[in-house]
Amino acid sequence: MSDPTTPGTDQDHSPDRLLPALVASREVRWSATSGLLIAAGYLTGPLGAPGVVSTVLFVAAAVVGARFFAAEAIEELVTEREIGIELLMTVAAVIAGALGAWSEAAALAFLYSISEALEEFTEDRTRDAIRKLLDLAPRTVTVVEPDGTERDVDIDTIVVGDRFLIRPGQNVATDGRVLDGTSAIDESAVTGESIPIDKTPGDPVIAGTANGHGALVAEATATAATNTLARVVDLVSEAQEQKGRGQQFMERFARIYSPAVLALGAAVLLIGGGVSGDWSEWALRAATVLVAAAPCALVISIPVTYVAAMGRASRDGVLIKGGIYLEELGRLRAVALDKTGTLTHGRPELTEIHPLDGRDPDHLLALAATAERRSEHPIARAIVRAADARDLTIGDPDTFHAAVGGGIHARVDGTDLTIASPGYTTSQGHALDPAVTDVIERLESAGNTTVVMAGPTGPIAVIAVADTIRPQAAATVDGLRALGIDHITMLTGDNPRTARAIATQARIESVAAGLKPEDKAARIRELVEEHHHVAMVGDGINDAPPLAAASVGIAMGTAGSDIALETADVALMADDLTRLVTAITIGRRTRRVVTQNVALSLIILAALVPAALLGMIGLAAAVLAHELSELVVILNGTRMAKK
Repeated sequence: MSDPTTPGTDQDHSPDRLLPALVASREVRWSATSGLLIAAGYLTGPLGAPGVVSTVLFVAAAVVGARFFAAEAIEELVTEREIGIELLMTVAAVIAGALGAWSEAAALAFLYSISEALEEFTEDRTRDAIRKLLDLAPRTVTVVEPDGTERDVDIDTIVVGDRFLIRPGQNVATDGRVLDGTSAIDESAVTGESIPIDKTPGDPVIAGTANGHGALVAEATATAATNTLARVVDLVSEAQEQKGRGQQFMERFARIYSPAVLALGAAVLLIGGGVSGDWSEWALRAATVLVAAAPCALVISIPVTYVAAMGRASRDGVLIKGGIYLEELGRLRAVALDKTGTLTHGRPELTEIHPLDGRDPDHLLALAATAERRSEHPIARAIVRAADARDLTIGDPDTFHAAVGGGIHARVDGTDLTIASPGYTTSQGHALDPAVTDVIERLESAGNTTVVMAGPTGPIAVIAVADTIRPQAAATVDGLRALGIDHITMLTGDNPRTARAIATQARIESVAAGLKPEDKAARIRELVEEHHHVAMVGDGINDAPPLAAASVGIAMGTAGSDIALETADVALMADDLTRLVTAITIGRRTRRVVTQNVALSLIILAALVPAALLGMIGLAAAVLAHELSELVVILNGTRMAKK
């Protein structure tokens, strides 16, 4: 199980952790001070203090509350020549104060500063949770020298190739490959994978993951600056700067709308005051219009939601590299999946050994593994792994010879064996009778690759291997359909028969096989033209062309893969296909929350602005309604940070 103090988990949002974090925020402290001054100002009347005391307290509350947003308004106006929402609120507060309505000015400054402080706090909180991932890797690591001596060094001094010790219960210092030892490692903090992964020599380990009860010696494959944790932090930081189309539109809207609101306020003052002659009344109404028309909730509704959603996704093992891709995930109507390494494990595994002479299958498998032990061919590796998994005794062949493109010849315990493709087997003079060809046909029609093991007197077994389908594949496809994905297709360079067999197991009806990378890209372009919003899911390396052609490219199982992390728009950090459903679900939820926030903001603007223009509400009511709406969209948006 994950450590409950792991950064980025929901524990970070518990009340006992949240309150100290709020107190530590400078903006929140200034806003709270403003609120206390307002409360003191209202208490002076019942306590019999002179009126000037309450006025001084309200003035102080207004100045303290406006401390940050007024400075930001002036900076934007002077350095960027922009009129922003902060300037609208500052002008409204100044007008209210100039008219002697210091309690209203103080309330405006306090409520707006609170909403601004909470927005900033929410974004910083999410960014800090990501940056704290770096704390998962220990700062000190034990290096194992070639002579076996051990010494503790700073993690920043580790270079690729160094051997380091991972003690029981210790977090992995940097990415590496196991050289010695066995253990189970909890990778949930980085990949979201909930079940500890068994590690043996040759397996990769990821920086920041938690070792179980075994000791491991690993060889570093990355430094502290280039390991998985560092790359994820950098990429998420960059992602939060990549704004979605909706957010970009809102910012452009605010740059035009804010000056228009300021002009409207000036027109209300000049026209109303000029006609009626009551400049004080119309100045106060102009300030009320500025507050009522300020589009704060509308502008912040999208970025707050995006930041919270991307933070949630990263804790679920899904790296979304910008708001624009979050939007696309929410709009997807078609998904194309690569076969090898995406729907399947990406390496062949033994699926069946079929004896032809009545011998025990395990005995035949042990013979085959002994014969294939010196071969590096993927089929040979699959046979050896299967024998190891069954705890069979594997010896060394007496002789071994690889026939390129055909198979192998070996002598095991004095017996000559050939393990080869059916075609090569017949070319060596071994006839395949109809019963054998029927077995081969049955196995290959199910998506297997077959080899024949033959002895001196002829074939003795048919061995089938296949790139087996991931256990979550069918459930993931069902999940995609449940999310409303209209079209699901499999794109592969494999042969049509194997492709169809895998697609059937995954419950995918549309299959395109025998495709080169450029063919996949062309097919993706056709899907985009037809469905507009299309995702391509691949391994992030050999699927680069179709990933680039899709509306959003999603890399599968990318923890430790530099190329995938850099090229994909979305990266599924665990080797778990169900993360695809998680990513799209987050995109769908984000769209709904953004739509709710935008609709609420527009409704409030539509109600407040006419009421302010007609004098139906005063400044205090406009301030309260405005800031409450802003708090509501912030709270609604931050719901995306939770499951």
